[in-house]
Parts: sequence; C-alpha cells; structure tokens
Amino acid sequence: MSEENPDAKDILKRLDDLINVLKIILDDLAEISKALRVHVGSKIEETIPSPSLKPTMSQTQRLRTVDEIQRVFPQDLLGLLLFEVTEDYIIVKPRQYLGSENFARIASIVRDQLRGEYVSHGKESHFRVPRKI
Repeated sequence: MSEENPDAKDILKRLDDLINVLKIILDDLAEISKALRVHVGSKIEETIPSPSLKPTMSQTQRLRTVDEIQRVFPQDLLGLLLFEVTEDYIIVKPRQYLGSENFARIASIVRDQLRGEYVSHGKESHFRVPRKI
C-alpha cells in the first residue's frame, strides 16, 4: 500500500467528523432561532424568514445508522466497543474494561458529538445514542 492511503483515510474521517459537528451546530442554531422567535413573537417571522434554519420533516425524522456512529470514534477506541441497534437508540457497550482515560474519551464523544448519555447499570452499563436526529 502506498503511504497516501492512510492520509486519505484520515482526511476522510476528519471530514466526516466536521460534517457531524456542523450538523450539531445547525441543530443548535435552529433551536436558538426558534426560541428567539417565540420570545420576540411571531412578528419577527414576518420580517426575517429563515427557511434554511427550520428543520424539514425528513431531517427531524432521520435515523442514525451504526456506521454513522462508528465514524465519529477514533480507530483506537472502535476496537474496544460493541454497537447494537434498538428502535430508539444505538447502544454502545465496552468489550472490556476501558480504564478512566478511554472511558472519558468515549463519554465525551457520546455526549458532545452524538448527544447521547451514559447509562449506569452495573455490568450492563452502556452508552446510548438517540437514533432520531
């Protein structure tokens, strides 16, 4: 293999990460815009329409896939995790003891980039990421 392949793969992964972050920012902007419109009143909607910030039905009902979730994690963490799909969530379980550093990295990714959470249930503890975006 040439040395360009790992670099290209790394660049593609970074682009995917940036796209995910931009989606989160867009969702946040739409939420802020909606809250501001409610606060100021409906009169602002008549003067400053912003259809691009309003999520469409397909955007609000889209379901994430395991592949999308896996792309957010760095390669060194992927080998430590199992992914399961339920109707409402993608469950991320550790294959082994993660240690505090890996746990913190995974928790940060789940919380900050995927808007998920950690569910503490003893040996059945896991991270869960909502499928609906």
